[in-house]
Amino acid sequence: MQRYSVGLIGYGLGGSIFHAPMIAAVPGLKLARISSRGANRDEVLRAHPGVALDDTPQAMLADPDIRLVVVCTPNASHYALARDALLAGKHVVVDKPFVLSSAEGDELVALARERNLRLSVYQSRRWDGDFMTLRRSVDSGELGEVHTYRAHFDRYSPLVRARWKEEPQPGAGVLWDLGSHLIDQVLVLFGLPLSVTAQLAVQRAGARVEDSFELLLDYGNRKAVMHAGALVCAPGPRYEVHGTLGSFVKYGIDPQEDALKRGARPGDAGWGHDHPANHATITTAKDGGRAVETIPGRYEQYYQGMYAAIADGQAVPVAAGDAVNVVRVIECALRSHRERRTIDFA
Repeated sequence: MQRYSVGLIGYGLGGSIFHAPMIAAVPGLKLARISSRGANRDEVLRAHPGVALDDTPQAMLADPDIRLVVVCTPNASHYALARDALLAGKHVVVDKPFVLSSAEGDELVALARERNLRLSVYQSRRWDGDFMTLRRSVDSGELGEVHTYRAHFDRYSPLVRARWKEEPQPGAGVLWDLGSHLIDQVLVLFGLPLSVTAQLAVQRAGARVEDSFELLLDYGNRKAVMHAGALVCAPGPRYEVHGTLGSFVKYGIDPQEDALKRGARPGDAGWGHDHPANHATITTAKDGGRAVETIPGRYEQYYQGMYAAIADGQAVPVAAGDAVNVVRVIECALRSHRERRTIDFA
């Protein structure tokens, strides 16, 4: 098996928890360089012996051994760093939500195509066990034609933290953060909408960017509603999906994020397995309610797919064009909130 060296730009929560362990889980990938001005050098070297730690990305981009560059930095810097990496001849992964305008996204897609490089966006929650279970139910037709889709990403986090996502700057706020996950999942299931309607709110004391939203994607006879909030002590269903033949209701969130924060890694016993109490219920007119065991979550499959894309020419696990469409929906949502009206998706 050929092994490719990977460079990681950014070693905050995203880089250290969501990217580095997934890269390490793929035998064909080797994390060789990390660029991060704020990282504790000793901690990084203890976690990744032998890695080169750079203050800036320049050495990484100039290193001919680096084949894949992963951009996991504040959202406003994604475009420039991804462009620099592509111009340096590297395959590129960009953390969600890709970039802050669809025009920037289109430009990067064209640049990657022109240079025959792989460009993808890390939408890890396509590999949440609950979403994979829902997707199987929708795709199998057992729910019939879905007419109502509701998804929540609610938490109770009343204190505003000192971090860039909560500062008034481009790309901050919960719509760009959690919204990009929820929107991507809807587009995977149902494709592009006819129109977008959104309401954003600042609900926590001291918050300076939106920390709650309600988003409606209109598909004609189908409506997809997404909600995220930071002041929800008792979350309702994570997914509530109704079709002409049945309903899918799921509580609880995929356990992989909490497991990673505890230090667990792919391959550990029980990795990605949902608690039985959180298994979904499918209810139909024929058989009433029945529990459906959650498919185990597998974030590591994303980087397995990136390896196959580089080594064997397979399609990337998340097409950059898909991520541009997520940005287009966010652009419509921001305009909808600003103008207080429904925006046609074009």
